[in-house]
Amino acid sequence: MGFKENLRAELDYKGMLVKELAKKSGIKKQTIDNYLSAHNSMPSAETAVKLARALETSVEFLVSGKAPSSPKKAKRDQEILLENYQRLAPQKKKLILDLIQTL
Repeated sequence: MGFKENLRAELDYKGMLVKELAKKSGIKKQTIDNYLSAHNSMPSAETAVKLARALETSVEFLVSGKAPSSPKKAKRDQEILLENYQRLAPQKKKLILDLIQTL
């Protein structure tokens, strides 16, 4: 996957809209839209750093799709998992626990 696909994947993973990323990163929404629609369009290093920081990920991930091993990222993944679990109805919580136990 390229920058465009990795940026889209991270936006989806975070549940963030392009306009939210624009506000958080200081990069114009139109510029981000161009990265998401243009084939093989790569930002400058400065822009990539701003986008990565706003998404709480690494430039390496946005460019290559490979995330460096990071305890901070793993902890955030666990927090997101717990937040989503806590919002589930009791029956769905039981289903998730049963599923985890079978793995």
